[in-house]
Amino acid sequence: MMLVVVKRLGSTVFVLFGVVLIVFLLLQLVPGDPARTILGAGATEDAVQAVRRELGLDQPVVMQFFSYLGGLLTGDFGRSLTINQPVLDIIMPRFQNTMVLSFAALVLCIVIGVPLGIIAARKQYGIFDRVSMFVSLAGASVPVYWFGLMLIGIFALQFGWFPTSGMSSARNLGGGMGDLLMHLVLPAIAAATVPLAVIARMTRSVMVDTMEQDYIRTLRASGISERSILWRHCFRNSLPPIVTVIGLQIGYLLGGVIFVEVVFSWPGLGYQLYTSITQNDMPLVQAGVLFIALVFVIVNLLTDTAVGVLDPRTRRKVTA
Repeated sequence: MMLVVVKRLGSTVFVLFGVVLIVFLLLQLVPGDPARTILGAGATEDAVQAVRRELGLDQPVVMQFFSYLGGLLTGDFGRSLTINQPVLDIIMPRFQNTMVLSFAALVLCIVIGVPLGIIAARKQYGIFDRVSMFVSLAGASVPVYWFGLMLIGIFALQFGWFPTSGMSSARNLGGGMGDLLMHLVLPAIAAATVPLAVIARMTRSVMVDTMEQDYIRTLRASGISERSILWRHCFRNSLPPIVTVIGLQIGYLLGGVIFVEVVFSWPGLGYQLYTSITQNDMPLVQAGVLFIALVFVIVNLLTDTAVGVLDPRTRRKVTA
């Protein structure tokens, strides 16, 4: 198992290097001059050129990349062009807020999506199966930002049950866990909609395939109870693909949560990325994208490790 983890870590390093290179090159294509962003539209050309030399923007792109890479290796992500603060000081608090929202959405996905798929598979082709899978298909097709606006319109504006935006009330800053949970409900539901539907449908599909295997028929013929067959055999053997799809949906959450944070004004990394893009603050954009990519790569590594523990056949494929 340790050999599998070492190989995954080795490939992770190359993936991260590729992500850094792609993000750097793509942002080089974004129109706009960071030096002019700092100085403003009325700055003279001499002042702009002086700032470009100070930031190293007058150097060839290759030199800029290696300078940027060297900064990353020493923990220097640069300074914000608009706020004039170290990027890490801005990113970290917002990244933590994004993790809170993503974790809450992930809990909803697992707690609701997995049991929903299991029950639908158990009642295959029944009314519950058809209705739940139709709702899941609809949920997977709904734009996240539209669904978030509907939640605000119904449960915040019409009924007044939940706040419309932010992480805390303006009259109760730092109001504790209860206030945070009230602000978290609607964004978490909006963020969880699509991945929950995907997890439910995949769980149902995997469970149905497992329940139709010959050894399951043999267990039924042996007189073993359906409850034992469902949980001790079907669900246990279906866990590796279910864990895999959950890991993939974590990556989706980190990307899709950007729209949720903008709609609900959640002070997370996604909202900061949106603001930085509109202000052409490239160091903040680069750091935000890299943080999301880093978490996604780490989650994939943990998912592969978990699947290797649950299914020894995958370990043999890697070590072969």
